[in-house]
This record gives sequence, C-alpha cells and structure tokens, in this order.
Amino acid sequence: MSVVGFDVGFLNCYVAVARAGGIETVANEYSDRCTPACVSFGPRNRSIGAAAKSQVVTNCKNTVQGFKRFHGRAFSDPYIQRLKSSLVYDLAQMPSGTTGIKVMYMEEEKVFSIEQVTAMLLTKMKETAEHALKKPVADCVVSVPCYYTDAERRSVVDAAQIAGLNCLRLMNETTAVALAYGIYKQDLPAPEEKPRIVVFVDIGHSGYQTSVCAFNKGKLKVLATACDPELGGKDFDEMLVRHFCEEFGKKYKLDVKTKPRALVRLYQECEKLKKLMSANSSDLPLNIECFMNDIDVSGKLNRYSFEEMCADVLGRVEAPLHNLMEQAKLKKEDIYAVEIVGGASRIPSVKERIGRFFGKELSTTLNADEAVARGCALQCAILSPAFKVREFSITDAVAYPISLKWNSAAEEGLSDCEVFPKNHAAPFSKVLTFYRREPFSLEAYYNTPRELPYPDPTIGQFVIQKVVPQASGESSKVKVKVRVNIHGIFSVSSASLVEVQKTEEGEEPMDTEQQATPEEEGNMQTDQDETKAQGDGQKETEEEEEKTTSPEESKTEKKSDQPPQVKKPKVKTKVLELPIENSPQWELAIDMLNLFVENEGNMIMQDKLEKERNDAKNYVEEYVYDMRDKLHGRLEKFSNELMEDRDILSLQLEDTENWLYEDGEDQPKQQYIDKLAELKKLGQPIQERYMESEERPRKSNGLNTFQMHCILDCFFACRSIPQEEQYDHLDQEEINKVDKMVNEAMIWLNSKMNQQSKLSLTVEPAVRVREIQDKTKELYSSCNPIVTKPKPKVELPKDNKAGEQNGPVNGQEKAPAEGTEKGTGDSTGNPPSTEPRPDMDLD
Repeated sequence: MSVVGFDVGFLNCYVAVARAGGIETVANEYSDRCTPACVSFGPRNRSIGAAAKSQVVTNCKNTVQGFKRFHGRAFSDPYIQRLKSSLVYDLAQMPSGTTGIKVMYMEEEKVFSIEQVTAMLLTKMKETAEHALKKPVADCVVSVPCYYTDAERRSVVDAAQIAGLNCLRLMNETTAVALAYGIYKQDLPAPEEKPRIVVFVDIGHSGYQTSVCAFNKGKLKVLATACDPELGGKDFDEMLVRHFCEEFGKKYKLDVKTKPRALVRLYQECEKLKKLMSANSSDLPLNIECFMNDIDVSGKLNRYSFEEMCADVLGRVEAPLHNLMEQAKLKKEDIYAVEIVGGASRIPSVKERIGRFFGKELSTTLNADEAVARGCALQCAILSPAFKVREFSITDAVAYPISLKWNSAAEEGLSDCEVFPKNHAAPFSKVLTFYRREPFSLEAYYNTPRELPYPDPTIGQFVIQKVVPQASGESSKVKVKVRVNIHGIFSVSSASLVEVQKTEEGEEPMDTEQQATPEEEGNMQTDQDETKAQGDGQKETEEEEEKTTSPEESKTEKKSDQPPQVKKPKVKTKVLELPIENSPQWELAIDMLNLFVENEGNMIMQDKLEKERNDAKNYVEEYVYDMRDKLHGRLEKFSNELMEDRDILSLQLEDTENWLYEDGEDQPKQQYIDKLAELKKLGQPIQERYMESEERPRKSNGLNTFQMHCILDCFFACRSIPQEEQYDHLDQEEINKVDKMVNEAMIWLNSKMNQQSKLSLTVEPAVRVREIQDKTKELYSSCNPIVTKPKPKVELPKDNKAGEQNGPVNGQEKAPAEGTEKGTGDSTGNPPSTEPRPDMDLD
C-alpha cells in the first residue's frame, strides 16, 4: 500500500512519501522537489510541471496555471468573470455550467474541465511518487485550503479519481501543518492536563489561512480557523507588475497589457525581484531584453518603496488574526507559539506585522514550502495499515456553519435547523428524527453567506424516498443521519423508518419513542467503527434531535407521558432502510466522470507514444553528431585504404542531419528507427574494428579475465604434481590430458594472433574477442573439474587402540582416565612435576 501526500498548490506542488526511515519529500525528473502547477497543451502531447513552465512564454495561450481557484465554481460566478480579463488563456462554460479551460490540443480546440486539468497535474505527481517508491501508487492524501466549500472539495475528489488515485482524505492545509508540527513533539502535555495552544499561519501564493490548535500527548484538535482567500504572494506580484507597467508606459511608450507574452515575462521578472527584495534592502534592478517591439527595458526598486506601494495589501494581514482569536475566545497570553509557513511568509513586512500582533517572536521550525506535503504523508501513514505510526488523533473543524431546511406541514412553511455550527468537530455524524407520511426533501446550505468566499450558499438537495404512514394512519418516525465526513464534505449518509407492530401477547408499557431498537443501535455502532477505521482517532458521538412536523407528534408525546401503570398491548418496532436521492451542488455526473477517466487514460497513452517518438528522433540526431566527430578522430584509421566507406558514411550523415531539420522534423517513430538502422549499417563495421583492436590485446594476454588466470594457475600446479601433496591423488593420465588441452589452446591463440598481426586495421579481423572469450570458457570448463577434484576421504578403523595409547585420535586430545584430574598429577597419585618436559612448548 502506498503512503503518499500531495500538496497541490496554486503555483507549485510537492510530493512526500513515507519510507522506513520516515517522511521524505521526493524530487522530480529534474532533481527538483518543487514541481510547477502548470500544464501546457501542444499539437501532439501535453507537458506537465517543469516542462510546461518552460512554455509559459512561447506557448502562453495554451499553457495554464493558477487553476486551483476555479474548482467547483460556475462559469457565471462573479469571481470567475472578474478574473477572466487578467488571464492569458481562455475560459469557457462546460455543458454542466461549471468553468472550463479552452486550449488548442492535438491541433483541435478543446475545452477541459477544472477536474480534468487538476487530474493531469495529479497524474504527474503520481508518476513522481511511483518513480521514488519503485511501485504503483494509488492511496494518497491530498491537501486543500481550509476555506474550501463543499462543492470545491467534491471537485478535488473527482480530480483524484480521474487521475486513478484513491484519496483517503482531503486534508486542510493548516491541519496538515499542525500534524507535521505536533507528531514529533515529545514534551506535549498529558491528556488530562491543560493543552498547549499553537497558532499556525500559512501565507501562500494565492491564499492566507490561519488556525489555532490545542495539543495534548497523542492528540490534536483544531479550535478555530480564519482566512482571507484572496490575499497571498500574487497580490504583491500584482502591485509590482502594475508599477512597472506604468513606468514602462511613461519611459518607453509601451502598453504592456496588450501583449500577453510580454505580460507573462514581466510577471516572471517581478516575482524574482520580490524574492530578492525579501533578502536585500538596497536598490535592485529589473532588466528585460527584447521586451516589446525589440526594445530592452529596465527599472529598479528597493524594499522601502515596495512596502509603501503595498501598504493596502499589508493592512489586510491582521484582520484574520483578530477573527481567529475572537472565535477561539483566547488571549494572546494563552498562545504558546506562532508557527509560520508558506512562500509569502518570507516577506519581512508580513512577518513583522504578524509578530507584532502576537507580541512574540515567530517560530519557523517547519520547512515553509514542504510542511503541508509532509503532514499529508503523515496522515496517509496513520490511515495505512502498512505503517506503524505513533498514535495521534486529529480532530478538524467545520469551517462554515451548516443548516438544513425542509417543508413543515405543522408550521405551514419552511423549517430550518443549524446542524453543524462553525468550528464544530469533524468528521462527525448526527441523527435527526422526523415524523412523515410521505417522502420529503432536505436542503443543506451554509447559513452565513457573508463569510462564505463563494456566491451560492447551497450545498445540495437530499430526498428521503419510500416514506409511508403507519398501519394506523399515523405519521412514521424517520431517523436521518447527517454527516460531515473525513473530507469535510456534508452528506445525508442514511435514513431509516421505524415501523410499529402491535401483538396480542402480554402487555407492557408503551415506550417506543425513547427506546432505540437493537437495529438502530447496530447502525450507530457501525458508523462509529467506520470513523475509527478512517483513523481520525476521535470517538464519534450520535445526537438525536426530534423535529415536530405534524400534529400526530403531539399526540404521540401525550401517549408517551402516560404513567407506567397504564397497560398497553405489547409493541415491537422494525427498522427499514430508506433510499436517498442525493443532488449535491455542481456534482460531476457518473457518466461524465467515467468519460473523463477514459480521456485521461487516452492522453497518458498519447504522451507515452510521443515520448517514444521523440526519443527515437533524438537517438538519430545523437548518432549523427557522435559518429561524425569519431570518423575524423579515433575511427579514421579503421576505414578502408581508399576511405570509401568513410566518405559514403560522412555523406549519409550530412544528408540525415539536413533531413532531421527539414522533412524529418515531424515523422512517425518507425521512420526514425529505419533511418538509424541505415546509418548503423555503414558505421557499425568501422566501430566493430575499432572495438576489436582495443579489446583483443587484453583478452589474448588473459588480462582481467578470471578464466584465463585460473587455467594458467591450474596448468602450473599440474606441472609440479609430483612435488605437491595436495595433487598426489591425480593420476598421470589426467595430468597429460590437462597438459594437452592447455597446449592446444595456446597454439590456437598464437596462430590467430600471428595472422592478425599481418592484417591491416581496415579489414575484418582474423580473430574476434568473442572467439578468445569462448575458447577461454571452453578450456576452463574442461580442465577445472580435473585439477580441482577432491581427495578421497580416509576412514580410520573403529577400534584404534594404538591411537588411544599413543596420542590424540583424529586430532582430538584423549580424555583423562577415571580417578585422575587433568593436570593435577599422574596415575600413581604423585604431584605434578615442576620441571619442564622436553616436549612442552615454552612460550
């Protein structure tokens, strides 16, 4: 099972994996741990990551980035319409009404959904993880901003599914940072002690998120979150771009915004300048060659002027911090530490304002760029049965309050109820009780639209079907379980109808309203077990809220208030599961999702075929340049005497080079394979003669050849057999056989080498290296079994009295006789002599 965490950022992405040694952020094919969140579309294939980033200027209309903010949004969304004018690429409306991206792909105009484009990026990250782990990757945890709504979260889950990933959890970015911070701490308070309060501030390129968390040993609880979804590093870039657009307009009379390519280049240079100003307070230059109309532009700026320019943006830094402290009802003295991460956290003025608000020095113990990915990988390891991780429970918080509304016959209109208030624990389930005679619908929505960074507060419609009245005609009791799951997505997970059945056997008090049936208890327990299996470490509780929606409810309540002594017929209840029709806002239809999965597979295959085609083309080009240099170098003397083959090959190489940059620029893979085979047909004989000339002397002398050394050693050993005891078991016939085979091999070798010495380097060799190697192996396999034949074992007689009397048997010392101790004296009882015996070894 794979254990992988994906941090899908606005500008960059990171991949972290769990290995035996811990959590590691892995590098891509460019040996860079940071992969640009960029996808470029071409006439034959897609480029993703660093390869796409290099095409931002050259293929700007078909290279997309910054699409993270389009998840789950309609094309008519005012936010989308406001952004359209600032984008280099085009947006379009999908058939479902959501936002799509219009590009030229495979020489056709295509519109890809946001889920598809994000899936392409996840596919690239998946390949990076698979290359690092050397095994397939499916299970993962993906990060999302904590301010994402239900529709945006569903969109990311769909994107993961299109990429062939099983997303175990969508994890809030600040929660992932908190996990990466707390799981390694050894000095956290005990569970019964007062928790340690830590604030986490994440300022990325496109979003500003804060959270306050309570830590105990083995436990993390998010108390509150606050954010500004439209504040980030991009706002500082925008200020710089606006400044230099005005400056270049006055200084060079250039309207930068009319040229998309020039605007993209200016954004890149402004981002670099921003990073330089974070580390340097002096005047820094900005120079761009051939910017527009072949004009070189230049400018300069320092940090002080930059901060004055961005005063309005910097003024928005403290508002989410005030909001956070108010929600958590904490004082600044209660905060143990403030941990800051994210790319924009390196801006000195931003750090200064956050530190001044809390009145303490900021903590930077975590990697500002990789902390989110590492936290996601840790969460994946906790959820994975393949890894044993320290017990650590994670309780997240609901970002926005969620309410339900429904038609109420009793109140003659709409009724509503806040099911999950703001900062309620998540994941969590609640059971609501309704009284109905017929199917009914529930509408879930966010009840604070002003706080919502999303135009439509609707979450979705949920229809409870097959509701029928009781046999007596009264309203049926319907229990509905609502849930915020591990992804932070709201759903109506189940609904059940409690059917009352009366029997004539015996009498007992009627108490059907308050007493849950075994079936109900079983369902609740199952849900709790699922929560534990998901690894959130939180014991999920069930809450029941009964809503009076019909007159029959009051009658039932009166009946339940009757004194126990009143006897009624025995009552049994039966629980029936009810089907639910879910209609979440902007949910991707199943058939559309399957189509996107199929399309992604086709595009992956097309990318693979194009890579193979390009590789075949590169092999031809590499062979042309390499062979042309060698023909006039080390291979020159191995051409024939008239140099005909060299001249023919040189001409062929030149023709191939011209073909590559003209008609051969865009040919099928097989065409390049055939072209390479034609060139090798001419060049291979020359290269082989060179290789034979280099290798033959070493092989013929037996240098660096294990077989030849062994044969020579065995040969000389056989010559000295009469004097060597270890070979005295070999008879003369065997010795002569080895002698004969070695002599024949040496005669063959000397003959071949004499023939070769008389030949020119431009003709085929008399003996090849492979022949010498085969002869050596043949000789070794024939001689080695003879000279290494083991000596026969000599068995000693069982009754060896002489050995018992005269000394050790088989090299072992004889045990002392009974009645005596070894080294204490002889059999006569005399004490041992102190004089050394002649046979003793005095050391």
